[in-house]
Amino acid sequence: MIRKALTIAGSDSGGGAGIEADLKTFSAFGVHGLVAITSVTAQNTQEVRAIYDVTPEVVAKQIEAVVEDIGVDAAKTGMLSNAEIIKAVAKTVKKYDFPLVVDPVMIAKSGAPLLREDAMDALIEKIIPLAKVVTPNRPEAEKLSGIKIESLEDAKKAAKIIVEELGAEGAIVKGGHLGLSEAVDVLYFNGEFKEYRAPFVQGCTHGTGCSFSAAITANLAKGKKLEEAVRIAKKFITMGIYYGAKIGHGHCPVNQNAWIEIPAEKWRVYESLSKAVKELLTLENLPKYVPEVGMNFVYALPKLYAKDKDDVAGVKGRIVKFGNTVKPVGGIEFGASDHLARAILTFMEFFPEVRSALNLKYSEELIKKASSLGLKVSFYDRREEPEEIKAKEGGTIPWGIKTAIERLNDRPDVIYHLGDRGKEPMILIFGESPEVTLKKLKMLIG
Repeated sequence: MIRKALTIAGSDSGGGAGIEADLKTFSAFGVHGLVAITSVTAQNTQEVRAIYDVTPEVVAKQIEAVVEDIGVDAAKTGMLSNAEIIKAVAKTVKKYDFPLVVDPVMIAKSGAPLLREDAMDALIEKIIPLAKVVTPNRPEAEKLSGIKIESLEDAKKAAKIIVEELGAEGAIVKGGHLGLSEAVDVLYFNGEFKEYRAPFVQGCTHGTGCSFSAAITANLAKGKKLEEAVRIAKKFITMGIYYGAKIGHGHCPVNQNAWIEIPAEKWRVYESLSKAVKELLTLENLPKYVPEVGMNFVYALPKLYAKDKDDVAGVKGRIVKFGNTVKPVGGIEFGASDHLARAILTFMEFFPEVRSALNLKYSEELIKKASSLGLKVSFYDRREEPEEIKAKEGGTIPWGIKTAIERLNDRPDVIYHLGDRGKEPMILIFGESPEVTLKKLKMLIG
């Protein structure tokens, strides 16, 4: 059964907040999105240039049209702009039986006002009492509750006021502005407080409030209890901020797609690397080129999602010589490689399209052959490594890859080093995918 969620909000021409963010969030959770547009904004990551409010009658008609034909399992409000729109929305929503999430949007990320001063009383009197849950940030919660919020206890007091005095069924005061060591959101519901904690992450924040409330709405539409819907939404928005889309020159938008793209990309990476490793093991000449420390074959997630070694798949325990053949010690896992993961992540800083690598035992013959085949070859010398890099745990490989790329001033296919005390000489082959990397390997050892 297809679940349906409705957003009653303004349009953001920059696609970062408002109904655009809401629809992307609904889609991320597999929920069909419906809209009732309240305002059209001329907006980007830096500013709101103009606002045009839709007439209250048309806002109401949009809600009626989708509810009476398609049906709504849960709805949310965002930018309501003026008192007349608020009254029209309240009167219309009252006629139907679906949970309502109220995101009391007052100010855009750029600082532009999105709720007129004379509309505050209407919001409190008409909309808040209809809410399953209200989702204010600290400034919004201060305006709604009438108290100054400077601590977690203050946030709890504000949430309780919004429920017990203003009439909402639940309230969650978001903690991004509280100045704590963590992002702590406080929910007051059914007479109890519940805290939702997540580490602060660096990333993009335009559209966080819209996307968070839309995630709660989507999960309510799917039949989740409120506490569970908030828990999922918290995880969703933390991921969206961390993997934010770095576009525009102002506040970049959260990335709602991360929620579904990362699992999908992980499966694609796993499937592609598994197939390539299986083919790798059939190569007759391979055993003589397996290093003493073993061989690995890695494939990273796309650059946007490749932050550390846990975003790079490899062979658990490496690939080792086994008699006259080679054998993987374990299966394909993310985080299975350390050295090659650091190598490919560094390479991707220069050439993000190159996401795969494997290592071979050093052979002067292979290096000469690579050059004769037209492959671009570079190297780094561990003896030239600065002392401060040597002293840094895990610093050698990133330094070496960076040095080799800068030496060639181009995109290498092959990078080698001649080793150092206790370090085996090595050849690394790079490619856009495991298939491309494997093709280069076959050219060299075939």
